[in-house]
Amino acid sequence: MKQVIQMAVVLTLICTICGAALSGIRSITAERIVYQRLINVQGPNVEDVLKGSENDLIAERESVEIDGEEILLFVGKKNDRPWAVAYETSAAGFGGELTIMVGYDLEKDKLTGLKIGTNSETAGVGSRVTQDPFTKQFKGLDIDLKFTGGPCPVGVDAISGATVSSMAVSEALKKSVALYPKIKEAVL
Repeated sequence: MKQVIQMAVVLTLICTICGAALSGIRSITAERIVYQRLINVQGPNVEDVLKGSENDLIAERESVEIDGEEILLFVGKKNDRPWAVAYETSAAGFGGELTIMVGYDLEKDKLTGLKIGTNSETAGVGSRVTQDPFTKQFKGLDIDLKFTGGPCPVGVDAISGATVSSMAVSEALKKSVALYPKIKEAVL
C-alpha cells in the first residue's frame, strides 16, 4: 500500500511539473504564434483582397470593438486616405470552423475580394471553396447580397458536392456584411 501511495505522489508531482512547464511555454509563445498566423495566414489573404493599397497593411492593422467583439481590421490606403477595409468572420463548415477574409471598397460599398482562411474542409471536395474559381466570383459584388434559398448569394455558383462548405462561406459572408456598416463608420 505504501508503494502505491508513493507512486501516486510521484506521478502527481511529475504531471504537475509537466503541466506547469507546458502552460509556461504556451504563455511565452502565444504572442509569437499570433504573429506567425498574422504573417503567414491572414497576411497573404489581406494583400490579395486589398490589392492596390499603398500602405503596409499588416503593420497598420487596427483592433476595434463592435458589439462586444474585438475585430482586427486591415485598412487599405491610397494617397494616405482609407479606400478599403478587410476583416475576418467565420462559420461552421463541414469539417469545423471556416474563416473568410473579406475586403470592402469604402466608397463603392462593393466587395474587393474574398479569401478563405483557416478551414478543415474535406480535401478535394469542400476544400475547393479555397480555390480561385470559387472565391473570384465574390469580387465586385454589392454589399446588399441577395439570397434566394440556395447555398450562395445570387451570382455565385456553389461548389458541386460541397454544399455545406459553400453554405459556410455564405454564412460567414452574411456575418461580415452585417458588421460592415459599423466597421465603415469606425474606419471613416
